Amino acid sequence: MTCASCANRIERKLNKLDGVTATVNFATEKAHVSAPSTLAPGELVGTLIATVEQAGYSAHVPAPRGADAAPPDPTDALRRRLLICVALTVPVIAMAMIPALQFRYWQWLSLALAAPVVVWGGYPFHRAAWANLRHGTATMDTLVSMGTLAAFGWSVYALFWGTAGTPGMTHPFRLAIERSDGSGDIYLEAAAGVTAFLLAGRYFEARSKRRAGAALRALLELGAKEATVLRDGVETPVPVDEVRIGDEFVVRPGEKIATDGVVTSGQSAIDASLLTGESVPAEVRPGDAVTGATVNAGGRLVVRATRIGADTQLAQMGRLVEDAQAGKAKAQRLADRVSGVFVPVVIMIAVAALGFWLGAGASASMALTAAVSVLIIACPCALGLATPTALLVGTGRGAQLGILIRGPEALESTRHVDTVLLDKTGTVTTGVMRLLGVHAADGETEHGVLALAAAVEAASEHPIARAIADAGRTSAPLAPVDGFANAPGMGVRGVVGGHAVTAGRPSLLDEDGMPLPAGLRRAVDAAQERRQTAIAVGWDGAARGVLVVADEIKPSSAAAVAQLRGLGLRPIMLTGDNERAARHIARQVGIDEVIAGVLPAQKVDAVRRLQEARRRVAMVGDGVNDAAALAQSDLGIAMGSGTDAAIEAADLTLVNGDLRTVVDAIRLSRRTLGTIRTNLFWAFAYNVAALPLAAAGLLTPMVAGAAMALSSVFVVSNSLRLRGFRAGREILKT
Repeated sequence: MTCASCANRIERKLNKLDGVTATVNFATEKAHVSAPSTLAPGELVGTLIATVEQAGYSAHVPAPRGADAAPPDPTDALRRRLLICVALTVPVIAMAMIPALQFRYWQWLSLALAAPVVVWGGYPFHRAAWANLRHGTATMDTLVSMGTLAAFGWSVYALFWGTAGTPGMTHPFRLAIERSDGSGDIYLEAAAGVTAFLLAGRYFEARSKRRAGAALRALLELGAKEATVLRDGVETPVPVDEVRIGDEFVVRPGEKIATDGVVTSGQSAIDASLLTGESVPAEVRPGDAVTGATVNAGGRLVVRATRIGADTQLAQMGRLVEDAQAGKAKAQRLADRVSGVFVPVVIMIAVAALGFWLGAGASASMALTAAVSVLIIACPCALGLATPTALLVGTGRGAQLGILIRGPEALESTRHVDTVLLDKTGTVTTGVMRLLGVHAADGETEHGVLALAAAVEAASEHPIARAIADAGRTSAPLAPVDGFANAPGMGVRGVVGGHAVTAGRPSLLDEDGMPLPAGLRRAVDAAQERRQTAIAVGWDGAARGVLVVADEIKPSSAAAVAQLRGLGLRPIMLTGDNERAARHIARQVGIDEVIAGVLPAQKVDAVRRLQEARRRVAMVGDGVNDAAALAQSDLGIAMGSGTDAAIEAADLTLVNGDLRTVVDAIRLSRRTLGTIRTNLFWAFAYNVAALPLAAAGLLTPMVAGAAMALSSVFVVSNSLRLRGFRAGREILKT
């Protein structure tokens, strides 16, 4: 494809097939097709490719990711063609602009230099125009080919049959058109110059599109290429494609984790910065999940593969980014419709300009020049590039920051959002119980209380027990427990180091004859006042301490809420927890409004009520119970640490669990949408302003060609500015 009209034409052809819905993206040069399952895959692909070929183009199925052969750089051949054409065109333009260089037979040298530029250099335009003509359509290439060949053909006529070939003829360069004898005017500098300018525009567009997609390519190349699999206890290096679910593989310090899995042995820190943007390595131990493409920064690990190939988180990220880049915003769909009818209208305007000037008594040269200028300046390149290039760069930059944008519709939603609903558990809070404090009775130490409590709790799978056991392991290895017994809903008992230990509700210690003294009772009351969980610990017939456990607020939550307010958004906490606990958390992070005690279905109702009150709602959540509300909201944002159901229902997915990334996602979405709108405004305004000037004879074809090429370069360059978008955390660090 060479322009937006090409993409529009292929899209129309594909959508005429029964049951087929296709979106053709000019910037990514891909067609995303949804088709009925009644056709066999091979038959379907053959039908689709045949349809594209009937439209005058060619197509193939993309090579699978990870293919060894690197795709050739499409800009190489274009660069060679451009350099040769520029070398030939510069003397032609110089002689046309500077009368001092116009020696006796200069015009014939200009013809010799310009001919290969127009014929060979412009061959891609002529070939596409001929293919379009055979299929009864017209695209941007039709305009370019008609314009350059008309200018070149008129020059040949003037040289051989007019007076332009007379030895010693001079031809001063003029930006504006003046009435003259057409048989004495040549436009070789326009024909060659326009071709060179358009080739330059094509080259910079191709190079910019390649740079715009670099973030996605880099993301997909993050994965490990090889894994060290344990086969019968022997470490065997194999290509990562040969790893199967259930295989155990070794990850040494400094190596990438081959695929998603669960740690079976070893303890280390995992650097996920390349994938999530999170700079602090996360500690992992047996039972913890790890993600493929992250880096083992510490000790040796053995990991059991749980997801491979297209099911891994890295592959899912790549799919989401590609899908987003393939979509079209409402504004771009309008631009596609305009570009589809634009070319025939421009040809009619060019013919009308030609007829008007001839009828007004102007020379054939002037009339032809005006018509050629209209054809050249109207090329709708900028319209076709306005949205795809901004999406390419914006979604690619988002992927680098751990923000996955599902499509342009999500970008459009961010513009109208005024209310943000925040789930509490896992979104504002960590979603994991943490030990917040230890209160020891007189004569005991906090370390001693924690050591015995952690040892007995380590035998339990309860989240609160795991929090206490994890906290105890950080200071020293846990002692073994004997005679462990679980009192469901109350606590645990066991013998540790010769001490009969009880840990659980204060009422469990009362049953065992170990009432809490006044100091520990006050600690329990204070914890319950803050909606935290108090675990009493006692041994050898006496209460010895109280451990306070709670779902901890994420350190970034308060700052994120303040930043959301700074964007003009109204934050509301939405949670299934009780009102008292929810308001306590909300106060700490700066949220004034709380909707508490709601079931999953009631979360959807809460979103609907706000929408009925004319609020545009964004929902941020991470759990299965949030999926329906995410789908109902105007903009669903899923925390990447959440469930697959939540991520599937969302418009934006945040790979890390930092709530500040929500702010970055909204900022990036708004900026990307703003770039799209700026691009489209420039493209429309350019054509509306330039066409009358060209038709009025105020622009020469060469100036028109330069202006057209520069408009496309402007649009692409404006989109590339999104590569400089910085996350809030990056700004604070500097």
